[in-house]
Order: sequence, then C-alpha cells, then structure tokens
Amino acid sequence: MAARYKETNKVALTAAGGVVGVLTALMLLIYFLSDGFHLWQILIIDVVVFISSFLFYQSAVDKFIYKKIKLIFKTIPAFRTGKANKAKFFRHDSLEGMNEAVLEWGQKQRLEIEELKKMAGYRREFLGNISHELKTPIFNIQGYILTLLDGGLEDPNINKDYLVRTEKSVNRLIAIVDDLEEISKLESGEVKLNLTNFDFLELTKDVGDFLEMKARKNNASIQIDRQSFKSVLVHADKKRFRQVLINLIENAIKYSDKEENKINIKFFDLDENYLIEIKDNGPGIPEESLPRIFERFYRTDKGRSRDMGGTGLGLAIVKHIIEAHDQTISVRSKMGQGTTFSITISKAKYF
Repeated sequence: MAARYKETNKVALTAAGGVVGVLTALMLLIYFLSDGFHLWQILIIDVVVFISSFLFYQSAVDKFIYKKIKLIFKTIPAFRTGKANKAKFFRHDSLEGMNEAVLEWGQKQRLEIEELKKMAGYRREFLGNISHELKTPIFNIQGYILTLLDGGLEDPNINKDYLVRTEKSVNRLIAIVDDLEEISKLESGEVKLNLTNFDFLELTKDVGDFLEMKARKNNASIQIDRQSFKSVLVHADKKRFRQVLINLIENAIKYSDKEENKINIKFFDLDENYLIEIKDNGPGIPEESLPRIFERFYRTDKGRSRDMGGTGLGLAIVKHIIEAHDQTISVRSKMGQGTTFSITISKAKYF
C-alpha cells in the first residue's frame, strides 16, 4: 500500500503545486496593481488552496485512476474465459505491480498460443498420418482387384498371389481399426481392468517363448534376467500386460539391424512397485523424437517403419494401458547404442 500512496501523493503534489503556482501568479499581479492587498494574505490563500488541491487530487487519483486501472486489469483475464461479468478483484499496490502482472499475463497468453499452434500442427500431422495409413492398404486392394479383373484370374499363379496380398492388406486395415478402437476405449475409460495377482517373470518367459522364432529371423536373442528374482509377483491385468510386453519386445526385434542383437529384460525392486527394463542394442531413437515416441502414428523413420509393418499405434496403446494402471513408462536412447523402455507395475496385493 505504501508504494501506491507514494505514487498517488506524487501526482496530487504535482497537480496542487500547479494550481497554487497559477493562483500565486494571479495574486501577485493583483498585489502590484492594488494597494489594498498584502503578501501575508497571498501566503495564507496559497496554503489553503494548496492543501485543498492536494487532498482533492489525491482523492481523485485514488478513486478514479486506480479504480479504472484495476477494473481494466481484472476484466482482461475474464474475457479469456468468457466470464467478464464474474471477474475476480486483483489487488496490486502500485502501477508497477499492475504493469508486471499485465506483462506476466500477456506472456502466459503468448505461451498458450504457441502451445495451441504446436498442437494444431500435431493434429494436422496425425490426420495426414492416419489418412496415409488407411489409404495405403486400400489402394493396394484396389490395385489387386483391378489386376484380377483385367485377366489375372486366368493365371492361377497370379490369382493366388494377388489374393494373398489382398488378404494381407485387409488384415492390416482391420488391425489399424482395431487399434484405434482400443485407444479410444482406453482414453474414455471404457476398458475395465481385470486386476489379479500373477508372476510377471513367468509372463515374460511365456512372451519370450512366443516371440523366439521372430527374434531368430532378425538375428536377435531375448535374454531374461532370471537370477535376481525367483518370482516377480504383481497386481495388474495380466492380459493387458502381455500386450505391453509383446509390443515392446516386438519393437526391439523389428529394429534389430546388427549381426548379433540382444534384447535384455531386467527386474528391479522399488518398494511398492517393480521396475521392468527392456533394453536393446539397436540403432537407437533420435533425441528430438523421444518426446513424441508414444504419439499415435508417430514414426521416427517413416519409410523404414512402414516397410517393417505394424500399425504405428503400438506404443500409444502401451502408454494408455500402463497409465490405466496408474503406473509409468519412460524411454531413453542413444543413437547407435540402443533403446531402453522402463515400466513400473504394482506389487501383488493380499487382502
């Protein structure tokens, strides 16, 4: 409050001094032109007028200028939310304080606008990606059908080959639609988790066996740490975490590009949770891509990723499943050294 009254007093003193100065000049003129006017009278009039003017201007500045400024300041943020008639009163002791608050609010608006522009860019990219992902198999199916209609049916070899290709494209379309539906349900909370106690180490072994042949084709080996724990008892949806493991391990297999590729799975005790790390020695993920790796249809190497198959939705589904369990997933990677995905999972609960 002291700063506010200091500013008000400055304005009032300046205004009152101006009034007294003009009045004194007029009275001095009268003094020199009239014999019945004395200097002490001028002095008394000056003091009275100065005090009166000071009090008047002090009240006017405080009542009108500050209140108008405060009214403007409190209304500006309300317009942003569409609640101008319900704007809250913001207290600031000085014009400097108001200025700083307005500048701070303006900076927040700029940051929000930049964030909205960024999100709009992501939205456009997402729509472009989903359009491409859907159109590619559709165009393939159209091409195969046209070839068969143009006489391919007469050649049994072409007939069988194109029907197989058509089936693959149809299956790809179905997989994309199924994954999109899965994400939609996870985001809306429609998926009900079947939480039970089970051995996560045993589940990891089962998934490793399931993907062993695929790993061998890519010169990769799945190595599970079985020494640190005899069992890893957790409380979660077993079916969903099987899906998580398949997605993460398949990703590591898919990007295996060396003569000898290793996929290491390790377990760590975190008191109430377990931490599971899935590490590969593949090509790695560019640093600029890491913040967006869990976005739908986001691919670090678009051409190569599409050639390798997949819907581009696997990691997005993984993230949603883990978050539905109130757990976390993170990724770290170095180009040429590999990638590590880390997930947490609740320990088994006994009631």
